[in-house]
Amino acid sequence: MAMSGPSGGASARRGRGRHRAPMSEINVTPLVDVMLVLLIIFMITAPLLASAVPVDLPESRAKPVETEEQEPVQLSINADDTLYIGEEVVPEADLPARLEAIAREAKEGGKPPQIMLRADKGLDYGRVMRVMGELNHAGLSRIALVTTGSETAAAIAEPAVTAGSDSGQ
Repeated sequence: MAMSGPSGGASARRGRGRHRAPMSEINVTPLVDVMLVLLIIFMITAPLLASAVPVDLPESRAKPVETEEQEPVQLSINADDTLYIGEEVVPEADLPARLEAIAREAKEGGKPPQIMLRADKGLDYGRVMRVMGELNHAGLSRIALVTTGSETAAAIAEPAVTAGSDSGQ
């Protein structure tokens, strides 16, 4: 009885054959931390990536308009001639009443809001002008036409200026 088996005594625990059991628990704290950081990043960047109304904007060399502390009103016209105020579809017949309501709210607040007009580049010019006429009729005259910046438009306009200055010599 001098010898003890693998299950008995202190000598079995102190010997060379001591092995740790594999870790069967997963530490989820780092996983939760990483997921929360990713969630915050996506929450911040998602609204900046895309506008809710898909519009193929024309290109322009114009400089960006600086907006004020008041949130501008987004008015969009899709390629299929659908009108949106913000992300809400507005029927053509309801547009004058909705614009007058926006103008009325602005008069109560003091300063009229900036209107950001986003129109698809394939639309008829007359269609865009009719919407601008409705804006003007409602008393909303602070209108900005939204475009995309273009390096190709700048490259096309640059030779035209150079050619005009060469012809004067």
